[in-house]
Formats: sequence, C-alpha cells, structure tokens
Amino acid sequence: MTDKEHTIRALYEEQAGPLYTYVVRLLGGDRHRAEDVVQEALLRCWRTQDLTSGQQLRPWLFRVARNLVVDDYRLRMARPQEVDVGTWLEDMSTSADDEERLLSLMVLKKAFQHLSVNHREALYETYYSGRSMREAGQFLGVPPGTVKSRVHHAIRALRSVMDTDEVTGAHEHEKAGEEPGKEYPSAA
Repeated sequence: MTDKEHTIRALYEEQAGPLYTYVVRLLGGDRHRAEDVVQEALLRCWRTQDLTSGQQLRPWLFRVARNLVVDDYRLRMARPQEVDVGTWLEDMSTSADDEERLLSLMVLKKAFQHLSVNHREALYETYYSGRSMREAGQFLGVPPGTVKSRVHHAIRALRSVMDTDEVTGAHEHEKAGEEPGKEYPSAA
C-alpha cells in the first residue's frame, strides 16, 4: 500500500463515522443520501486539502457536508415538482365512498393523460395542493396569470376530452376528424 492510499484510508477511518452521524441528522434520517454526502465531502477533502500537514480536517469536512446538504435542498426546492397523473388522483380515489365517485375519478385520471405537463402541474398545485393562483405561480416559477390561463385551458381540455368520449375509446372515424354519426359508403 502506497503512502497516498494509506493517508486516504486513515482519513476515511478517522472522519467517516462522525461525519456520517452528523449528516444523517441533517437529512432527517435519510441514510442513503447521507452516504452520498459523506463520500462527496471526503472526495473533496482528498482533492483540495493537504492530508499530510497534520491540520484539523473535521471542521472543514463538517462545513463542506453541511453546504452539500443545503445546496441539494435548495436545488430540489427551486425545481418544480413533477406531477405524475397516477399518484395524486389515486390518493383522492382511495377515500371515495361511493362507486359513482370512484368511476368518475377513473375517467378523470384517463382524461388527465391527454393534458400537457404544464396543465397538469397547474391543476395539481391549485386544486390538489390548495394553493392560490399567486402561490402556485411562485411555486412553479411563472406569473399568476399564466397559472390562471393554464388552469382554464386544462379544465376546458378535460371537458372536451370527457364530452367526446375520447377517454373511454372514441370510434376510429371520430379520431380521424370525421363527423360522428355519419356513415360513409364503402368503396366496394
């Protein structure tokens, strides 16, 4: 084992345990993310610090680990949450008492698949999360008027999809843009 490998191993053996305990507490018990943070902090220490100087590395490591946790938190908060159609509509459907509401939610879930991501996000933030247009706009990083417009257009699109029976399987001629109810003679 070379001196460099021995120094790195000593760094890990001395610092990894206490650093891991500290990071797990910062992350509220998330052990998997804590392992990633500890690994990144030790890697940065190995790259930037003089491991042979005898200086105290623990304060530096703890500060780097804390900064990594804060940076990760800020990154997750700055990015809008992705909305999966299935999860929040299913959450709503589990509390349904009557069959009619459950069936309506199933049809609505299928209709949601026809909406754009922006429209689904706007509906999720306003109706499911209970945010105002202004709060939803701040959360999504768009003006409140944009949220209002997206909600309006999303509701219109849902109504349109549900009215045309596209959710439950429209006829092929309706999907092709032909007038419903008209039968066209075959070429035979």
